[in-house]
Amino acid sequence: MTHTLLKSVSLATLIIAGFSSYSIAKEEGDLLMRGRAIYVVPDESATTSIGGNVGINNDIVPELDFTYFLTDNIGVELILATTKHHVTALNTALGASASLGSVMLLPPTLTFQYHFNPKGELSPYVGAGINYTFYYSEKAPGGAITDINYNDGFGFVLQAGVDYQINEEWSFNVDVKRVWLNTDVKINGGAVTADVDINPWVFGVGFGYSF
Repeated sequence: MTHTLLKSVSLATLIIAGFSSYSIAKEEGDLLMRGRAIYVVPDESATTSIGGNVGINNDIVPELDFTYFLTDNIGVELILATTKHHVTALNTALGASASLGSVMLLPPTLTFQYHFNPKGELSPYVGAGINYTFYYSEKAPGGAITDINYNDGFGFVLQAGVDYQINEEWSFNVDVKRVWLNTDVKINGGAVTADVDINPWVFGVGFGYSF
């Protein structure tokens, strides 16, 4: 009887220890690093000096982010990724659609997050923040369009996601962001101008490692 009781106590201790290892999944002072694959889907619109609209293609790229926990529930996340997009002028006064070349976007993003159930196996979160988008490697399509320039600028971000704790260090993550991005575009030194809202949805999936 005593032997059986000791075995039961030992088993209960192991189970409690196992749950305790998950209890430090997210806590004040932790640094969580994630690698995600993200699918960037622009929700574009534009006002141009030649009428019409613009079309911007989707892109799939890797993303790296770092979350530092100020408290068990509150984290600050820095998100790093870069995307490449091809831009097309649609239904302008000039008639048929025309390529406007391509551009690379580097939008460092900082969000403040609230993590629900930070000690649990399943921990959803919401966040809001800002980004500053750098537009670089602009390539004009040639022909009548020999030069194109995008203005850098600030944007606003909303975010929601969930972490599933695999073990003490590793977690699986699903994340979605809505980013409000606007840029002024000059073509051929300003002969044609456009006020473009890119406003992408960003869908991400990946893994995190806690330090």
